[in-house]
Amino acid sequence: MVCNVGMAESKKYQVSVGVGVQYLADQSDAAAGRYVFAYTIDIRNTGTVAAQLISRHWIITDADGGVQEVRGLGVVGHQPLLQPGQNFGYTSGCVLTTPVGTMRGSYQMVAEDGVAFEAAIGEFVLSMPRVLH
Repeated sequence: MVCNVGMAESKKYQVSVGVGVQYLADQSDAAAGRYVFAYTIDIRNTGTVAAQLISRHWIITDADGGVQEVRGLGVVGHQPLLQPGQNFGYTSGCVLTTPVGTMRGSYQMVAEDGVAFEAAIGEFVLSMPRVLH
């Protein structure tokens, strides 16, 4: 699954984000209400100036309407500086109490010319196989 997400308004400051999701059955326990997902992110600087990812903000919602917010510096211990056309990929994880949920969020970026901007990450679905049609 690839999910195109929001970009900064100016073509000078643009970041695109691709998302892939995998359900981790071997780490999940449905009887205990534990559903584990891995998500792989590919961040590409599609703008014309270098930009550094400073922090992230995720909003994770389960099927019961429970919401978790995650904020932190960088991603998986990195604050990558992306030149125009360059990408950075990483894999992380999420645990839900329901077999279906969603994630959305944003990356806070700073361009090499000092302009701060936000790269929105559109909502994507976390789903145990065969739960959604």
